[in-house]
Amino acid sequence: MTFRSCILCATPRSGSTLLCRMLSETGVAGRPKSYFHRPSMLSWATAVDVAADREDLETFKRVLEAVLERGRGRSDVFGLRLMRESYGSLAGWLEALFPDHPSAAGRFEAAFGAPLYIYLRREDKVAQAVSRAMAEQTGLWHRAADGRELERTAPAAEPVYDADLIASHVAALSDLDEAWARWFHAEGIDPLRLSYEELAAAPGAQLRRILMRLGLDPAAADGVVPSVAKLADEVSAAWVRRFRAERTAAL
Repeated sequence: MTFRSCILCATPRSGSTLLCRMLSETGVAGRPKSYFHRPSMLSWATAVDVAADREDLETFKRVLEAVLERGRGRSDVFGLRLMRESYGSLAGWLEALFPDHPSAAGRFEAAFGAPLYIYLRREDKVAQAVSRAMAEQTGLWHRAADGRELERTAPAAEPVYDADLIASHVAALSDLDEAWARWFHAEGIDPLRLSYEELAAAPGAQLRRILMRLGLDPAAADGVVPSVAKLADEVSAAWVRRFRAERTAAL
């Protein structure tokens, strides 16, 4: 099968930013980003420089055209990161655009080309929840390998341990992963499965694995190094240990 698109299905704090940047840097696997992540179509349009003042099917068609161009870059493969929270909005517009297709998978293929789905998940849900809680509290979501801040959503603040917040994130992130799993099963999709832990341990090897599944030359991964730094530190590790100890003691 010849894949024309690469759709990364993920949840927050699962390593998707790292993987998107590495795929982009190969020059052959598109430029996967969260083009449909924002809550409104007008926001989607603004992000890809499409002038729009209404949310309708014609606007979506123009946004989709611009996204396809951005997501391919100079390659022949379209790249997209789709967070589970964003799935519903995109799926709804694709259903409106392709009403004759009987399945969501068919509509995704009609819009983006034959896709390789990558299911990226984090096995350690407590560590994932701690990472999300700390990002929300500190405002810092991503840092470059050279130490520069890549994404900040709020002024710098010190994180404060909150077991209830972590527990709520564990539950929410687990629900999001289960929703992806149910969708793959319902749509008859067998995705390439990749964990955060595998990606963190051997990013180059996992990148080559993806390129090979796409039918691309794995040598395109040569020289691509992680450009996103891990934010986990001794504080986050201590939170993980404390949460597990407290919750185990409460059982």
